[in-house]
Amino acid sequence: MTLVTCTTADGIAHVRLNRPDKLNALTMDTLDQLVATAGQLRRDKELRAVVVSGEGDAFCAGLDFAAVLRDPATIAKGFLPRPWRGTNTFQEAPWALRRIPVPVIAAVHGHCLGGGLQIALGADFRIATPDSRWSVLEGKWGLIPDMSGIQSLSELVGIDQAKLLTMTAETFDGSRAHELGLVTRLDNDPIAGAMRLAEELATRSPDALAAAKRLFNDTWTSGPRRTFARERVEQLFLLAARNTRAAREAAFGKKEPSYGPRGR
Repeated sequence: MTLVTCTTADGIAHVRLNRPDKLNALTMDTLDQLVATAGQLRRDKELRAVVVSGEGDAFCAGLDFAAVLRDPATIAKGFLPRPWRGTNTFQEAPWALRRIPVPVIAAVHGHCLGGGLQIALGADFRIATPDSRWSVLEGKWGLIPDMSGIQSLSELVGIDQAKLLTMTAETFDGSRAHELGLVTRLDNDPIAGAMRLAEELATRSPDALAAAKRLFNDTWTSGPRRTFARERVEQLFLLAARNTRAAREAAFGKKEPSYGPRGR
C-alpha cells in the first residue's frame, strides 16, 4: 500500500502522508516509505523545494500503536540505529527531511500529534492553520519523544518550554504553536501557503539555499570559530558556482534567473 505519495512539478516536490482514514497515523511501513522518499529527493539535482502535507482531515495523528505493536520483531528492528547515520527508523523518518539539500516546508492542518509533530519539526519551515492541534503526545502514554523530537524541540524553544511540553503532553492550537516558535507562519490554507513559499524560494540559487541549510543545521550549536570556518568553505564554493552568477545577473536586472542543477 502506498502510504506516502510524492509528485514533482517545476522543481517542487509535494510529499503527502496517505492514510486519511486513520488521520495519517504512522505505521512502520509509513516510516520506511518516508525514509525512502526522502532518499530519492535527496539525489534529485533539479529539486528546488519540498512541501510535506497530510491527506484528509489531519497532518498526522502520531504513531498507530495498535498497528505497530502487532509485530514486535519489526519494532525491534526499527529501533536499531543505522551505524552510518546515527538514527534508527523512527528517528530517520523525520530527520531524513533535514538531509534533503533544499528547503522543506510542512503544511499542517488538523492533528499534528506525537510522531506527526516530530515529522513536522523535521522540516525547515512549518505553515499551519490557527486551529490545528499540536501535542508532544508521548508523555500521555508514559513515553518520551524519540523520533528526533528532543533535538528539534531544543532548536526551536527554550529548554523550560521543551521540558514542559514533553512532560505535560499539553494539547494546544496552531496559534499557540506559532507563539512558541514551533510554527513559522499561520495560514488558513497551509498547502497554498507552503506552495507560495516554495515558489518564492525556487527563484533563489539552489546552491545558496543548500549551503544555508547545511550551514545552519551543522553549526547551530557550534562555537563561533567552527561556524566562521564553515562560512568560508561554503562561500568559496558559491563564489565560483554557475548558479551564483545567474543570481547576480538577475539581481542586477539583466535577465530572469536561469539556474542549472544544484552543484553540491
